[in-house]
Amino acid sequence: MVWLRRTTHYLFIVVVAVNSTLLTINAGDYIFYTDWAWTSFVVFSISQSTMLVVGAIYYMLFAGVPGTATYYATIMTIYTWVAKGAWFALGYPYDFIVTPVWIPSAMLLDLTYWATRRNKHAAIIIGGTLVGLSLPIFNMINLLLVRDPLEVAFKYPRPTLPPYMTPIEPQVGKFYNSPVALGSGAGAVLSVPIAALGAKLNTWTYRWMA
Repeated sequence: MVWLRRTTHYLFIVVVAVNSTLLTINAGDYIFYTDWAWTSFVVFSISQSTMLVVGAIYYMLFAGVPGTATYYATIMTIYTWVAKGAWFALGYPYDFIVTPVWIPSAMLLDLTYWATRRNKHAAIIIGGTLVGLSLPIFNMINLLLVRDPLEVAFKYPRPTLPPYMTPIEPQVGKFYNSPVALGSGAGAVLSVPIAALGAKLNTWTYRWMA
């Protein structure tokens, strides 16, 4: 039954990585940010933090080797960059989809696992918190380095958007003054239970396949 157990593990890893790519494609383009201004950045930060941590900690505990979470984040990044080619084929600029910066946050998770001598609970609590805190910061730096999102959103409207979601002028500070702080705070809180879920899924898989 070892082959069935390993196949189930790897299937889960692929499914989560592919879902993270789809989540990025559907919610990570310029229009997502510009339609609802910085509210979108907070929602996007939380979704990406939780999506990263559940798969990364699952894969890391499965392998038991520090560095596996970074490898998993690299897979997510490669998947997303390849999927961006579909938009490019439709005539959109290749940077129309903003690829989140997953790798540095995953490195912090690996570092926590390594520094605590492969302590699963420390990885869940400390590592999950670090992922939630760091990803919005790295992602904001990433956004500041790309072309003006509002200009691109008007020039290349997404064809799947309904008419009522046409780009609007961002209202920075309308709801709160710091989307990074809010995204980091909410992400840090939510990433811990999601990390625990990823660790529990790892245990459940062994039980199912025993």
